[in-house]
Amino acid sequence: MDELNALTEKVIGSAIKVHKELGPGLLESAYQECLNYLLLKDGFVVEREKPIPVVFEKVKLDCGYRIDLLVERKLVLELKSVDRFSPVHHAQVLTYLKLGGFKLGLLMNFNVPIMVKGIRRIIN
Repeated sequence: MDELNALTEKVIGSAIKVHKELGPGLLESAYQECLNYLLLKDGFVVEREKPIPVVFEKVKLDCGYRIDLLVERKLVLELKSVDRFSPVHHAQVLTYLKLGGFKLGLLMNFNVPIMVKGIRRIIN
C-alpha cells in the first residue's frame, strides 16, 4: 500500500499543478487533457477513457463505463468540474474500483478555489 500511497501523492501534486495553472471554471475535458499530459511527461503509464466491462454470466459486456484516467494500471482517477460532489460521484468511483478490481481511486473536482479541498480518496 505504501507504493500506492506514494503514487497517490505524486498524482495529487500533478493535479494541484494543473489547477494552479488553469484555475477553476473550465470543462472537465480540459483538466483531463492537461493532467494526462503532465502524468505522461513525468513517466507514468496512463490510460485515458479506459473501458471497464461488466461481467454478467461470465460474459464481458461493454456498458459504456469509462475510467477518466487509470494511472500505472492501479489508480483510478475520476475528474469532475462541478459545484459540489454528489453521492452518485462517489458511487461511480466505487463501481469502477469493484468492476476493475482496483484498490484505490481519487475523485477530483477541479471547480474549487483550492484543489486539495476537491479531492476524495475512495478505497475498495
